Amino acid sequence: MSLLCSGAIRQSATRKWASRTFIRCTSSYSDRDQKTTSFGFKTIPAHEKESMVKNVFDSVASNYDLMNDAMSLGVHRLWKDEFVSSLKPGRRGPMRCIDVAGGTGDIALRLLDFAREKYADRETSVEVVDINAQMLKEGHRRFKQTMYHNTPQVSFHEANAQELPVEKFIDNSYDLYTIAFGIRNCTSIPDVLKEAYRVLKPGATFACLEFNKVTNPLLGPIYDQYSFSVIPLLGTLLTGDRASYQYLVESIRKFPSQPEFAQMIRDAGFVTGKDIDGAAWNNLWGGVACIHTGVKV
Repeated sequence: MSLLCSGAIRQSATRKWASRTFIRCTSSYSDRDQKTTSFGFKTIPAHEKESMVKNVFDSVASNYDLMNDAMSLGVHRLWKDEFVSSLKPGRRGPMRCIDVAGGTGDIALRLLDFAREKYADRETSVEVVDINAQMLKEGHRRFKQTMYHNTPQVSFHEANAQELPVEKFIDNSYDLYTIAFGIRNCTSIPDVLKEAYRVLKPGATFACLEFNKVTNPLLGPIYDQYSFSVIPLLGTLLTGDRASYQYLVESIRKFPSQPEFAQMIRDAGFVTGKDIDGAAWNNLWGGVACIHTGVKV
């Protein structure tokens, strides 16, 4: 075969390889762009949600307590207390905890206080993880006012709940995983649950506190009226930010029902109780909020 002919064949093969590679790459990008998810009541390309949610929480970080007070009439504080007390951190000795989407430190502080006050435990630790730097900054500022500042009991980490860095968040390394009012803002809830399962030790607990579906037929209409009329208005009056509060209200309605979310937890590998209130989940205020738990086996 002549060198000219051989070269032509090689060039032709190279063009075909490049063409196939280009098709695969463009197909990959196309598949990614075609995936959609919800942002409140809007349907958006999945890859856009992370930055859009980040903008919301950049906006509300300094008013986080005010936001939750507006959305729950202040009851979120009692819900968080009940959430932590139901987990009894420190009861069986020091625990290594990871609190995800917990940037402001609300849950972390409660975990540490509960362990110390109830069981004289000063060794339980919490690693606070959040994708939003502004929320973490707020949490770090708050912890400066506590006895836990500059101790091994608390640390703050910027990371994505859907893909925790494996070199930092090692498999089978935590006794308790908590996430409060955060999982509904994640692009892929199944990916969050898979990561939770990965980092927990066998026998450890996954616990989620989240706004959920109201099961009380009398409370439901009142709650809807308050949510869609009052909360966005309060967002405007208190912070000048109606859009963020409107999204947060809508995101609650898009979150799976209690049985649906319990099944998602099981699909990730966890064991839960039966699909009834008081087993797989515990409704708070008729389902306005809900505690979901699962155990890694």
